[in-house]
Amino acid sequence: MGRRNKRRRDQLEQRDRPTIHPHNKYSENPPDFSLLASLYPSFQPYVLCSNNGRPKIDWTDFNATRELTRILLLHDHGVHWWIPDGQLCPTVPNRSNYIHWIEDLLASEIIPKPDTSRDFVRGFDIGTGANCIYPLLGASLLGWKFVGSDVTDVAVEWAEKNVSNNPKISALIEIRKVEIASDAPSREPSNEGNEPSNEVYHGSGVEEASNSVALDDATLGRSYMGPPVLCGVVRDGETFDFCICNPPFFESMEEAGLNPKTSCGGTPAEMVCPGGEKAFITRIIEDSVQLKHSFRWYTSMVGRKTNLKSLVAKLREVGVTIVKTTEFVQGQTCRWGIAWSFVQPLKKIVTAQVVSEKRNLSFMLEGLQRQISAMDVLKSIESFFLANGASCKLNIHCFSVNISVSFDRLNEILKNIGIVEKASGIEHLQWSHEESDPSQCPSKDLSFCISVFQQIPGTLLIKASLLQKESLVSGSFSPVIHRLEEVLKQKFGREKAS
Repeated sequence: MGRRNKRRRDQLEQRDRPTIHPHNKYSENPPDFSLLASLYPSFQPYVLCSNNGRPKIDWTDFNATRELTRILLLHDHGVHWWIPDGQLCPTVPNRSNYIHWIEDLLASEIIPKPDTSRDFVRGFDIGTGANCIYPLLGASLLGWKFVGSDVTDVAVEWAEKNVSNNPKISALIEIRKVEIASDAPSREPSNEGNEPSNEVYHGSGVEEASNSVALDDATLGRSYMGPPVLCGVVRDGETFDFCICNPPFFESMEEAGLNPKTSCGGTPAEMVCPGGEKAFITRIIEDSVQLKHSFRWYTSMVGRKTNLKSLVAKLREVGVTIVKTTEFVQGQTCRWGIAWSFVQPLKKIVTAQVVSEKRNLSFMLEGLQRQISAMDVLKSIESFFLANGASCKLNIHCFSVNISVSFDRLNEILKNIGIVEKASGIEHLQWSHEESDPSQCPSKDLSFCISVFQQIPGTLLIKASLLQKESLVSGSFSPVIHRLEEVLKQKFGREKAS
């Protein structure tokens, strides 16, 4: 019985954990460093041996990550690629996830197919960078056409080199320099002629945004005042199936360098803008209001889950018809995707309040110091529950811990962590001994899994998922996790410099 319950818990844990996109080349076959090193001698110096005997690379070494990206593009996609020192170096599996999500959006029947005679897909890459990764992947994998825009001479020069070095797909990709007019007037966002719509579709993991949310610069971050994003770059009469964007996630290069365990390079133009990703994506939203049906789908990657709710609320405010979100997972790193459209959906899409939202809880730890790792936080989570009488099973490879609390211990744990009975809605837990067949009753234990995911530097995502389908004490799940959040933020958090 115990083994069967354990297998079931493991299955539920795997089901609840987000996974790499099934169409991704690496979903079933991750990069084999040993094989790649044997095929590409230039990669051999960067392949090391880990403590468990498995090959690895030093992710803090920019040259190693760049060489890995180069050979993955060549080996798996037939793409010749290079970037100079200091430019942002993308990871191929992660960027492929985004491409395949857009493929899903275009193939879906959420909005009608375009009424056009053209038989190709055309995308617009906002800030394509020297790496030009999205056009190269989209063209080589799916035969899509692209316009890739950027503002710096170095990015445009190297993007054009990466395109021209791949003659089989070069005709599919145009690199466009963003022209900055010295006398360009500032633009204010406009909602004229756009009534808010209630026909908004929410992807998993995003709470419903209230219609009454009032947004201003204080809510959404400082206004973006940089170079043109879409308006002023997209030409009159041009139409696209989608735009794609890896926005500048940070407000300063100091913030961008908080994670000492990775080195993907990146210039200030690629990594930083006032207001960070929230301000940049807000500008894409404002531009989309002006361009409307020039794009079937507007999309962007999001680095912080905390930004999703306010961005969805902004989209409702400007009157979009559809909002879709997803979560990109690669190893222990999570990103999110947000997409929206002004095209009327084929049918009314209703947001359902799903019970499973109560089975899955999450929170962010932000502003972490350099020396604090995901493993440090995971071990603190384990210690927190062990100290309160729970049993724990740590999985260091998945950065997760399975926690089980017996009925007998749960009352004591709730008391120890200071749960207020009225606030939690929990009286003293009691078990009826009058049941005729206890084996048919829901579990009286509480079992759940907590996982730690690396976000942008200095930020971790903590996700907790119930492992039982039914439990008489599942109501205690939420207050316990909220208390854990308080403890971790008190232990690891630090105030941002004002």
